[in-house]
Parts: sequence; C-alpha cells; structure tokens
Amino acid sequence: MVENELEVPIDSVVLLGRLSIPDNAKGIVLFAHGSGSSRQSPRNNYVAGVLQKSGFATFLFDLLTREEEAIDMYTRRYRFDIDLLSDRLVLVTDWISKNYNYLQIGYFGASTGAAAAIISSVKSPGIRAIVSRGGRPDLAIDYLAELKSPTLLIVGGYDIPVIKLNQTALERIAVEKKLEIVPGATHLFEEQGALEQVARLAADWFLKYL
Repeated sequence: MVENELEVPIDSVVLLGRLSIPDNAKGIVLFAHGSGSSRQSPRNNYVAGVLQKSGFATFLFDLLTREEEAIDMYTRRYRFDIDLLSDRLVLVTDWISKNYNYLQIGYFGASTGAAAAIISSVKSPGIRAIVSRGGRPDLAIDYLAELKSPTLLIVGGYDIPVIKLNQTALERIAVEKKLEIVPGATHLFEEQGALEQVARLAADWFLKYL
C-alpha cells in the first residue's frame, strides 16, 4: 500500500487530500464529502479502508479550503453550493486522470457530496460507477436523466425524508441503478453494523462496475 498526503492545485486554490493505492489496484474511488465534512470524516475513512481491502485505490480530499471550511462552519455558506463543489470535483477528477491515468475512476458521495458527484459524472465522461451514502440526489435533479454511470443509492431505514428524495431521484435515472435501504439506520449510519453494511454494498458495487 502506497499512501501520500497531496496538495492538488486547481484554479486559484489548493485542495488537500490523502491518496491510498494498494498493490494491483483495480481502480480508484474519489470521495465527495458533504454538509461540512472533510477528508477527516471517520465514516468515509472507514468505507475507504474497506474499499482498499477490496483492491481499490481511494482519494479522500477536501472540496473546500481551510479558510472556506472556517467560514462554512459558522455560515453554512459553501456546503449547499453544489455548483462550486461539483466544479471542484471535476477539476480534481481531471488531475487524477492526468496523474494516475491507469486507474478507472468511481465516485463515493455523501450527503450534498452525492449531488456534486452526480453533476461531476455528467461533466466528466468516463466515471465508471457512483455510490451515494445518505445522499441528496434531489440537489442534482436536472442532471439525473443524463447520468451514464451505474449508480447505487444507500439510505438509512429511519431516514424517512431522504428515502423519499432518493426514491424520486431513482425514477429519473435511466442507467443501471439501485436503491438500498439499510434497516434500522439513521442519516449518519451510526448504529451498530450500519456503516459496515454501507461499506460492503459500496465494495460490491465498485467490484461489479469499476
């Protein structure tokens, strides 16, 4: 396993990330965090660890700079700026494609990051698969019909409002798709065994399509 802390220069900012590449990697999964989260997210790091054991490289990175994160913590100014988040994900995807062009790319998006992943996949041809955890695909509603990447939506069984949003989104997706509801789980999948189910479902989806 090769692990590196990276600085990715895009436009006028630098985004920080952690790249992990296991031996004979099958592909790479880029993590799009949401709702004020970052590359330090314990939930996404857990999922990344499971994906690495399944043979995938992972790249967990901050969609916001440190200054923007500080502002967002108090104002929530950036976490719902889906255009900004998706544009940055497109640029990071381009950077990964140029520097690690032997790896096919998939996205794992959480909360608002799932919307950014959907939009970015439409703008970045060649994304092989998308997994959404507790995602807000409704925030990318105008792009759902254009999706070309097989998409898995994972929602907690107790996350009723988000289940409804994902069910509506699923109807608009024309490519290979699936909605998995994890019984007994809330929005953050903090219940015992819930996150393990998310990681297993994600690994299976990427093994099939990535």
